[in-house]
Amino acid sequence: MTKKRALVTGGAGFIGNHLCERLLLEGYEVVCMDNLRTGSLENIAHLRDDADFEYVHHDVTTYLDCPGRLDEVYHFASPASPADFERIPIPILKVGALGTYNALGLAKARRARFMLASTSEVYGDPLVHPQPEDYWGNVNPIGIRGVYDEAKRYAESITMAYHRHHGVDTRIVRIFNTYGPRMRTDDGRMIPNFIQQALSGEPLTVYGSGSQTRSVQYIDDLVEGVLRLMKSPETRPVNIGNPVEYTVKEVAGLILDLSGSASELVHEPLPQDDPKRRCPDITRARETLGWEPRVPAGEGLSLTCDWFAERVQRETGRVAE
Repeated sequence: MTKKRALVTGGAGFIGNHLCERLLLEGYEVVCMDNLRTGSLENIAHLRDDADFEYVHHDVTTYLDCPGRLDEVYHFASPASPADFERIPIPILKVGALGTYNALGLAKARRARFMLASTSEVYGDPLVHPQPEDYWGNVNPIGIRGVYDEAKRYAESITMAYHRHHGVDTRIVRIFNTYGPRMRTDDGRMIPNFIQQALSGEPLTVYGSGSQTRSVQYIDDLVEGVLRLMKSPETRPVNIGNPVEYTVKEVAGLILDLSGSASELVHEPLPQDDPKRRCPDITRARETLGWEPRVPAGEGLSLTCDWFAERVQRETGRVAE
């Protein structure tokens, strides 16, 4: 039986490397493509001896090709951290626009099924709660976060245009806050920030009052949802996230307990357009994919804290505080 062959753009990034790993376990041949702007070869080091794995260094905003048979394209290339929105705004816009255009063109030429990794950020600072897929969002197009929000909104539009006009077999996954091992230590998002600060004994930085809510899902749950969506006939956007809400201060408390840290909380001003509440309505995922998250926050955060602590010990030769 011929193995399926998949291309994963952004495959050396946080989500991408876990997706590559799972596809290999599912019996795929995997081409991992990344320009390493925010990805890392360290993330895929454990995969590179697999005969079914291939790494290609390439920027998807330029001409994109992938010689050989191609059954599926997972377009996961994009910086996604708020720390990157001011640092590299133009590349974020380019990968959402040009990168998606190039990846769709490749899928069209090869008659491959295409998946766009979209985001809960398309809902902006939502006025509807929880957020269903038919909510159009509340996005500031000229704000600091707009480079990412609007890049993904455009990416969804061009994906649906290729689906309707060219007949490309497309999927759109709207990813909510996801965490786990192999996140960037300088990611800038809530969970890696809190863990890094807790392990180093520094105060945990809480933006605003800390009463704003987030849904947090473990990486294994996300990847399971992604694969179920790709195998399904569902062509509408699908939220993949954990509908259990935690306040930012509650997440900080969980991480302090799990790490055994005595760090205190310090408050900084809330960044521009930072959403006050973020929680998915996962009715569509439950009904069409039979999917819902399985990993409790305590379990997932414990595994993630352990990974960060091992990294600190490996890099510094000392045990995290």
